[in-house]
Amino acid sequence: MSSDRSALKWPDDFDPPVGVAEEIQPGLRRILADNPSPMTYRGTNTYLLGETELAVIDPGPDAPGHLDAILAAVGAGQSISHIVITHSHRDHSTLARPLAEATGAPVLAFGNATAGRSAMMSELANSGLGGGGEGLDAGFEPDITLADGARIEGAGWALDVIHTPGHLGNHISLGLGDLCFSGDHVMGWASSIVSPPDGDVGDFMTSCERLKERDWRIFYPGHGAPVTNPAARIDWLMDHRRKREAAILGALSFSPSTPQVLAARIYTETPRRMLGMATRNVFAHLIDLTRKNMVKPDGDLSEKAVFRRI
Repeated sequence: MSSDRSALKWPDDFDPPVGVAEEIQPGLRRILADNPSPMTYRGTNTYLLGETELAVIDPGPDAPGHLDAILAAVGAGQSISHIVITHSHRDHSTLARPLAEATGAPVLAFGNATAGRSAMMSELANSGLGGGGEGLDAGFEPDITLADGARIEGAGWALDVIHTPGHLGNHISLGLGDLCFSGDHVMGWASSIVSPPDGDVGDFMTSCERLKERDWRIFYPGHGAPVTNPAARIDWLMDHRRKREAAILGALSFSPSTPQVLAARIYTETPRRMLGMATRNVFAHLIDLTRKNMVKPDGDLSEKAVFRRI
């Protein structure tokens, strides 16, 4: 899953047809899955890379018709050779196994659903903290595990694996020259939700810094339109997180508070039905601020705890 609802823009100029393999540049096609929602925007973008040996990047949800749409896009003289998953949220990864069974292609990813989780988040998960409903594909297991810095190669293409945890511990971005498949880490229509124990604000910011090390021309995200100003968008996302942190610290300057109360104070334009996600975002920041010794909870670190500034 993907978004911080408060940042939704819903531009009218991105509304591709569902289930149609559209060429978006030579050797690269996009198929939009039929799973629109406030968390997925128009739906999941599935990418087909290559001319003969095709890499399917994020096959998407196991939704009616989407497997057929992918298979129908495989033309004469083509075959699917790789199925690459940017991260194991259900809207990206649940079709991976049916597609692998239909084609014989292996599923490649950084690891299973908990791979890449930070030490603090692992402790929280072990203490009983569950996910916030972001749609973790808990049973996901790749056939081939990808390390940070690995290269995936097919006929006429090669993808560089960049581990970009933050939205999810096993999230990777994929570099193809000056093009990047950015998954849910960088999107143009909304900021990525970061929800513990799967999401980690500190990791998110570090991953943004890593992506800034390369001079990218364009990002193709997991949802929404291509990002044509990658550096500026990354700067905006980092600034957005810093402003959220400042707002939390500012609110705690007046009185100790819980994540839920803080979310209601800070996300004033967010619909009530999305305040649960907003609360998870606030809690993610509070965990990071606790790690940086800027706030502390009264008692155990939990989503129900009262936090105060140090």
